[in-house]
Amino acid sequence: MTFYHFVNCMALACVPFHLVYKYSGLAEYGAFWKCVTAGLVYMVTQLAKMLFLATFFPSGDDEFDESGEAAAAVAAAAASADFDFLTEFLKLTVDLADLIGLHMIMQRFVAGKGTVKILVAGVGWAFAEFLLTRVIFLWVGARGIEFDWKYIQKSLDSNVSLVHYLTLATLVWLFTRRDALVVPGNSSSGGSKQLEALLLILMAVCSYKTLLLDTSTVVFELGAWSSLGVKAVSTALLGTITMQIYSGITTNYDK
Repeated sequence: MTFYHFVNCMALACVPFHLVYKYSGLAEYGAFWKCVTAGLVYMVTQLAKMLFLATFFPSGDDEFDESGEAAAAVAAAAASADFDFLTEFLKLTVDLADLIGLHMIMQRFVAGKGTVKILVAGVGWAFAEFLLTRVIFLWVGARGIEFDWKYIQKSLDSNVSLVHYLTLATLVWLFTRRDALVVPGNSSSGGSKQLEALLLILMAVCSYKTLLLDTSTVVFELGAWSSLGVKAVSTALLGTITMQIYSGITTNYDK
């Protein structure tokens, strides 16, 4: 029975990736190995981040829980009396390397339309993150004797991460094409600066969203489901705003 619980959790986490890959057009482009390449770039990027953190922010053993995730470590530190917001902010600043990794994928490893580049980078990056941070946790825990809702939450959280990385990939692509995608008829200089500022704000919010959500969870004493709901709503809101910008700019540019 516990094995079926593991299968259910894996299906809940993996089916959205399959649906996006199949119905977004990636399957028609034969982009499977491009997604694998994006996953490899994710692994290299995370390794570089780990080396940087281990060098400049050495941490004690008590700051990490059994899952080893950075978000849980931040939440645990926030719950303690000696929580240093500035230190955690500087640690999460390393996540800006994800933007470089996504940019590298779209510029060097994927050729084609902007939509294909965004989907390959977002899906490959999110699925690699799921494999490296959640599969072992589900395999060890979901097959346990006792049922626990936290494994369902982990599976749902992977779906939220998929939307998050697709949003982040879209923002990175738009930022690299901001000069070419200024709405015709407007002042190119003014429009480009406004677009650049908006994209920078959205990328900063996406990059530091984990710290903001974990801090709000501790301050407002939210439960696990409430925290997941807030994360899902905020991610969906950022994704909706990003897609509105993307669709508006590309439509006007095509015209």
